[in-house]
Amino acid sequence: MPLPPLRATLGARPRTRPLPRFLPRLLAVLAVVLGTALAAPAPQARAAVTLTRVGDFGSNPGALTMYVYRPATLPARPAVVVALHGCTQNAQLYADNSGLPRLADEDGFLLVLAETGTANNASKCFNWFQSGDNRRGQGEALSVRQMVSHAVTAYGADPGRVYVTGLSAGGAMTAVMLATYPDVFSAGAVVAGLPYDCTRDNSPYLCMNPGVDRSPAEWAQRVRDAYPSYTGPWPRAAIWYGDQDTTVVPRNATELRDQWTALHGLSQTPTRTTAIGPDATRQDQYLAADGTVAVEVDRVPGIGHGTPVDPGTGADQCGGTGAPYFLDSICSSRWIARFFGLDTTGPGDPGPGDPGPGDPGSAACWTASNYAHVQARRATTRGGYTYAVGSGQNMGLYNTFVTHTLKESPTGYFALADGGCP
Repeated sequence: MPLPPLRATLGARPRTRPLPRFLPRLLAVLAVVLGTALAAPAPQARAAVTLTRVGDFGSNPGALTMYVYRPATLPARPAVVVALHGCTQNAQLYADNSGLPRLADEDGFLLVLAETGTANNASKCFNWFQSGDNRRGQGEALSVRQMVSHAVTAYGADPGRVYVTGLSAGGAMTAVMLATYPDVFSAGAVVAGLPYDCTRDNSPYLCMNPGVDRSPAEWAQRVRDAYPSYTGPWPRAAIWYGDQDTTVVPRNATELRDQWTALHGLSQTPTRTTAIGPDATRQDQYLAADGTVAVEVDRVPGIGHGTPVDPGTGADQCGGTGAPYFLDSICSSRWIARFFGLDTTGPGDPGPGDPGPGDPGSAACWTASNYAHVQARRATTRGGYTYAVGSGQNMGLYNTFVTHTLKESPTGYFALADGGCP
């Protein structure tokens, strides 16, 4: 989204004389001899993620650029995750720092990165606030939709498992895609973004800060107006933001929650609240009648405007802080993948639909193919295999031929029950 221009550097940069050529070598020798870190090399930059640019993916009315990250091992009919960068960023920077490519490798999904540039917006923001770009069938929204179509046809991706996430202007554009193409995206994760169509009667800056307060019903109607003839299920929505954000203030997370809970016909009171990650991020979940998490709000403590990351090689770590707006806190991409149902949840980690302590629920039984279980969100896929949500049990290959019975007890927790149910 349009961000205030960065301040010019104060004062002229002082002129310096070049160091003698022998000095770096001398310092290195002294460091070895003295056993000090005097001339220790600076930490090396992380290797850039290799992206493939796609030159022709449709009419591209929004004049965007498409990149793809394809894991070396990709299962048949993989899921697609579309990633939308923030202002002043680009696709490469977002891939290098968000942690999403690592998750694509581990979880076996195709990563599509859309990129805008200064020709569209001086700050390289997606134009989430312009009616020519945030409506179905035109502009940038249509360009992103065409990228999905290309991914499905060119890579054999599963059109039933398409997801979108993004930061700031990319987060606001994520809300645009969920609203304008609910028939395409199963779920989305808005990071430091805004409710859809706030700028119908307000300036972008007013929407960003101090934010606009409307009733849940009013916000929901704006989404319905984006595709009036749509009668299918609404996408699931995760909302991430830093509680110290002064660029897109936390009120927007509340308004986004109101918008998407109202669409799903849910109360604005969370079904359950837990603390996740190393920084005790507060996670509020709003469960649908079938026990799935329809809406989720993740409030990250102590950070401002940016994508929460947790650099490292641990199971729940990801991302880097080598660029502005990537903030060391929690690996949000890992939790977003779990929300999408793409990540196999480890012991003790709440995933989509997993029960919290003390959740009530009676047993229910479901017999279907692995493909049908995944579509109903009773199971997830990873590396071509199917895993039951909650128990994480391996159900075999992800296809329409393998059939299992799953027992649901408590609500949202599924376990194999081929020997008999209940």
